[in-house]
Amino acid sequence: MNALPPATADAAPVLLHAQQLVCERGERPLFAALDLSLRAGDCLWLRGVNGSGKTTLLRTLAGLRAPAAGRLQRQAPLLYLGHANALKDDLTVAENLRLDAALRGQLVTVAALRQALDALALGPLRARPVRSLSQGQRRRTALARLGLSLQTEAAELWLLDEPFDALDDAGVQALCALMAAQCARGGAVLFTSHQAVAGLRCAEQMLKALT
Repeated sequence: MNALPPATADAAPVLLHAQQLVCERGERPLFAALDLSLRAGDCLWLRGVNGSGKTTLLRTLAGLRAPAAGRLQRQAPLLYLGHANALKDDLTVAENLRLDAALRGQLVTVAALRQALDALALGPLRARPVRSLSQGQRRRTALARLGLSLQTEAAELWLLDEPFDALDDAGVQALCALMAAQCARGGAVLFTSHQAVAGLRCAEQMLKALT
């Protein structure tokens, strides 16, 4: 197995490294072989036209599907949020977050839950069943998992697929604040978005679709 990129004395540790990674759909390569590294503190916007394989790549990086070729190494706990909010309609906002944390082996205190909810203006909705929420409120509930993640000891790697979808301006700014906090504490963020986000400091990498 190929080694991670060498670290210099002042370089942040590598949390994710992909080398000549290839993903396929129906035995057809989706994009040119990809080299990608994320170090602690990095925020990377993965760009590409529709159908270029962004979602497939994120799912591959998350370990939800195998690459067709190439090397992939992860050196940090992982949190993946896809297009689907993955919420249970019959549970309340707070119950959904507690359930998700339990499945991840994370203990959630009352204070931690309150902080995660307040970060996305969900406090007044904590006892509401998810089935009664708007699309934007559902998306914010899913994203509140990030707030809980910030309160764990491990600096995680966040992989976010179109996280800004269905958010209003206030929701966008709240998510940007969470992403900035994640990078400031030594985690990393890789996300896709169909549009630029004002005020978010990030590097960019273009996924080159194969025609």
